[in-house]
Amino acid sequence: MLVFLFRRIAAGAVLVVVVATATFLLLNLTGTDVARNVLGETASRSAVTAKSHELGLDQPLVERYWHWVEQAAQGNLGSSWFTGDSVNQSLMDTLPVTLSVVLTGLLIAAVLSVALGAAAALRGGWVDRAVQFAAVLGTAVPSFLIALVLVVTLAVQLGWLPATGYVALGTSATDWFRSIILPAVSLAVAATAATAMQVRGAMIDVLRADFVRTLRSRGLSTRSVVFKHALRNAAPPALTVIALQFIGLISGAVVVEKVFGLPGIGTLANSAAVRGDAPVLLGTVVVTVGIVVAVNLLLDIAYGWLNPKVRVS
Repeated sequence: MLVFLFRRIAAGAVLVVVVATATFLLLNLTGTDVARNVLGETASRSAVTAKSHELGLDQPLVERYWHWVEQAAQGNLGSSWFTGDSVNQSLMDTLPVTLSVVLTGLLIAAVLSVALGAAAALRGGWVDRAVQFAAVLGTAVPSFLIALVLVVTLAVQLGWLPATGYVALGTSATDWFRSIILPAVSLAVAATAATAMQVRGAMIDVLRADFVRTLRSRGLSTRSVVFKHALRNAAPPALTVIALQFIGLISGAVVVEKVFGLPGIGTLANSAAVRGDAPVLLGTVVVTVGIVVAVNLLLDIAYGWLNPKVRVS
């Protein structure tokens, strides 16, 4: 098991390095005059030159990259070129917002998809057709449109929940939940649709397996067969989809955060991209890829627990 984990961690570390390197090169090969953007169009040439020297933009690309790697290896992702704020602190301020929304949405999607997929596989008929129709509809409707509908109906017209803003969990658990539930539901709809269909297909295959017929012939109840045996065997494909949905939810959070006015990492990355703030963009990319690697590592561990053969594959 330790060798299995070491291989996965090493592969994840290589992926982070490759993505960070590619991002650094792309950001520094655009030909944009960053110093001019920082100081404005009215700045003198001498001021722009001095600012370039201050930011280290007059150094060779390889030297700049190695300097960034040395800092990043020590846990320092630099400072914003435009505001001077620490990238580490900016990420610490915004990451909890995005993770709150994404993880809540993922939890909602996991619970609903298992319930809907299992119901469609077990009952068939109109229940199966209704789940399939809802899944197609949920996949087709974009998350930002769902977010707008939720804001207009539940927040503006009915006033049940806040339309914008974020309350930290440490301030008030109730207000925190109220501030993230609508964005989380907006993200969860498409994830639920995709995962429910995967659970449905996996459950249908498992319920047709010989061991299920054997369990039923021994007198086990349908509840016992489904929850103790069938769901566990149908879990690996569903886990794969849920892990992929997590990646999709992080990217979808950029739009949803804009709709609900949330100060998350998506908003931070979008602002940095518009201004050309390379240190902030690099920091968000590294942290996001690191989170994705961690989620995939947890998925591999779950696979190894559900199916020991995976550990030696």
